Amino acid sequence: VAGTHGKTTTTSLIASVLAEGGLDPTFVIGGRLKSTDSNAKLGQSEYLVAEADESDASFSHLKPMLAVVTNIDADHMSTYDGDIDRLRQGFIDFLQNLPFYGLAIVCSDDEGVRSILPDVGRSIVTYGINDDADIRARDIRYGEGLTDFEVVRSNDDAALAIRLRLPGLHNVRNALAAIAVAGELGIDDDALVNALQGFEGIDRRFQNNGEVLTDRGRVMLVDDYGHHPTEIAATVAAARAGWPDRRIVLVFQPHRYSRTRDLLDDFASVLADVDVLILLEVYAAGEDPIAGADSRAIARAIRGRGGVEPVFVESFDEAVSLLRGLLADKDLVLTMGAGDVGGFAARLPALLVQDKAVGIGS
Repeated sequence: VAGTHGKTTTTSLIASVLAEGGLDPTFVIGGRLKSTDSNAKLGQSEYLVAEADESDASFSHLKPMLAVVTNIDADHMSTYDGDIDRLRQGFIDFLQNLPFYGLAIVCSDDEGVRSILPDVGRSIVTYGINDDADIRARDIRYGEGLTDFEVVRSNDDAALAIRLRLPGLHNVRNALAAIAVAGELGIDDDALVNALQGFEGIDRRFQNNGEVLTDRGRVMLVDDYGHHPTEIAATVAAARAGWPDRRIVLVFQPHRYSRTRDLLDDFASVLADVDVLILLEVYAAGEDPIAGADSRAIARAIRGRGGVEPVFVESFDEAVSLLRGLLADKDLVLTMGAGDVGGFAARLPALLVQDKAVGIGS
């Protein structure tokens, strides 16, 4: 399973569907699957479900029988010398590693994916919300943490009702990939529906840490690994769709100076779409600082656009102090980033309630 975004969730959904269908797969995933408390499992069948990584081009060494591509977006561009065409060629090469009888399952909603299809030269099944997709979602409805939709498949006149315990349109697409794989492997619809509805999610992928009662009221806490503008936009959209009456308070830690430099305008655009924005300093991930590519630069770019007033903080302690003073009842606090903000998010419930005997889910 390859793609700039959604690999971990899609791989996890596919592994869960295969397991429910009795195929007992081996899986290797880039995040911890809550149902197994692990990111890997050795199954007893011939099936291996693996997350394929484009960040270092290592996916070019894989020889799959069936390959999924969720999307193609500009990220990890240093691996491809800053050339988007080289990145696209990497995905073409990955799909051409399929045998002549193999199958590519791809998201035709994505412009980057559509751009490579004429050069793939393998059998293709498409999925998405567009009318031309072979596996298509329609009648999508959002509730608090739930997403309901119908699936229409080109080889079946009957629509299939699906419920996910995951929010957001991006997760509808992730589920469609798993549905497409299930169809190719002959997994029956009952097992498919049960697997998708029972899917518990992955750590730090819209992880709902419950509600806490603070001095300012009861607030909901969500943590997410997203650190690319496309991922931030999808997560914020999911929060707005699922909890439309809540204010979105985002605490964001950018990841890598090079990504901040390359995508500064995109970050400014998507981050401006929240109600309250707290910016932590960039998590370097081993990189040296780059002038004009830090969180203050993001804040300046956002101010130039108007709208939300970003607040830069230098530490997690400062972020907590700020949150204690600005939170309101029913706020949704969203922590995002691929650095050590995840550890901060795990501590945040206790930090917000201080010495209160009130915790998550109370």
